[in-house]
Amino acid sequence: MTVPKHHSNLPNRILFLILLHLLPHSTLPSAAEHPNPPPLPLPPLPTALQLSWQLSEMAMFFHFGPNTFTGSEWGTGHADPSLFNPASLNATHWVSVAKENGFSRVVLTAKHHDGFCLWPSKYTNYSVKSSPWRNGSGDVVGELAQAAKAFGVELGLYLSPWDRHEPTFGMTLEYNEFYLGQMTELLTRYGEITQIFLDGAKGEGEKDMEYYFDHWFSFIHQYQPGAAIFSEAGPDTRWVGNEAGIAPTTCWSLFNCSDAVIGGTDIQYLGHGDPVGHDWVPAECDVSIRTGWFWHASEIPKTAMDLLDIYYKSVGRNCLLLLNVPPNNSGLISDEDIQVLREFTEIRTSIFSHNLAKHAYPSASSTRGATDSHFAPENVLKEGIYTYWAPGRDQSEHVLYLDFQEQYTFNVFEIKEPIHMGQRVIAFHIDILNERMEWEETASGSTIGYRRFLLFPTVKTNSIRLVIDKCREEPLISYVGLYLDQFSFVEQQYINTSNMVWFATF
Repeated sequence: MTVPKHHSNLPNRILFLILLHLLPHSTLPSAAEHPNPPPLPLPPLPTALQLSWQLSEMAMFFHFGPNTFTGSEWGTGHADPSLFNPASLNATHWVSVAKENGFSRVVLTAKHHDGFCLWPSKYTNYSVKSSPWRNGSGDVVGELAQAAKAFGVELGLYLSPWDRHEPTFGMTLEYNEFYLGQMTELLTRYGEITQIFLDGAKGEGEKDMEYYFDHWFSFIHQYQPGAAIFSEAGPDTRWVGNEAGIAPTTCWSLFNCSDAVIGGTDIQYLGHGDPVGHDWVPAECDVSIRTGWFWHASEIPKTAMDLLDIYYKSVGRNCLLLLNVPPNNSGLISDEDIQVLREFTEIRTSIFSHNLAKHAYPSASSTRGATDSHFAPENVLKEGIYTYWAPGRDQSEHVLYLDFQEQYTFNVFEIKEPIHMGQRVIAFHIDILNERMEWEETASGSTIGYRRFLLFPTVKTNSIRLVIDKCREEPLISYVGLYLDQFSFVEQQYINTSNMVWFATF
């Protein structure tokens, strides 16, 4: 494929753009006396709660309880409470590890499937009050809530619907009353809560009963209106469908809650979402830093490179990453886990602190309102989702240029949509302008959403284009980034190309 005629003289184009950027704004032509209104949002749209949740990007999960001491993953509900005695428990230590490594929320298993409560619930004696820890006067949830508040970190809580200890489990009315009683304690004792995690897991052969999920959802939002509710059926966030921390390459925030059943939703549907869904329910990717969810002495953590790969395939595929880092039986985060987290943080910082696109001079084939700065191509270099480039109305193609004065080397492309305006892009691909001045496809993707990364063989170039092949509506782009990842390995030839980055949408 040859280069379009209007790109045949790149040096002159770059010089023109440099001069254009040096002109005072008063000399630029004005398309209209009044600013143009923004394009209409494309429903469904996220709530303010969902936007806040998505922008937090990463949360840290703490699986902790009797299983930490027994070596179990799913406790039977019969473990002696005296086993629970984390002599060095320090919730401040947990939260500091999370914050130092870029996690904005911590989520604790306040009650796992074994029914043991990490707070002194008045509805059962199977809790910390029956343990020797803190002489029976301890409250893990309370200590974590205080530490999170002190560090400015959000608090989320996990309360398992399946309870293998509670005698009323299996009696629908009685157990739903019991569960809401415990939920009320958590919602009213510990200040602001920003996530409630509802796990749909239940072992085979267990008692069959109905959970009053709609009642629970309303109750949670009544007491904690800022809490995002996670489950297989939303209503605020959904499970991605696996415990590997990896989203499919196509991942819509659009979803139909009416087609989902907690504990029984189709795994493919959970992962991909629904391009014609009526609800906005973004996906969450959960994974443990170790093989198991609870700490076990025999297990070792994943590597920092493992976590980087998960990051690319979760946060970088329009999801939130919920990484489990289980405290050990002393009540601390293990040193080997902390070391991996620090290496992961250092790698992320090394890659993403240098956006090479910041060196570009953006321009576009069309802009909404011609030269209206509210929708100008320069907006794609601004942090955040609330500024964006919008093409002109009724255009047959849309082209966004990033022109460079010199060549840059990179292998990671980042793109964001302003999701408060809806999720629009269905398919796109990236072409590189090679030494023969021909476009050469480098990578392709489907959905974008809040944040999308594409990793490809390293290129040294001054020309790349993004072709958006299909959209639900006119594309809106809020951010682009170009980075050099010197840690990941992508097997393919090194591609040397020309002097600008070109984005085209058809």
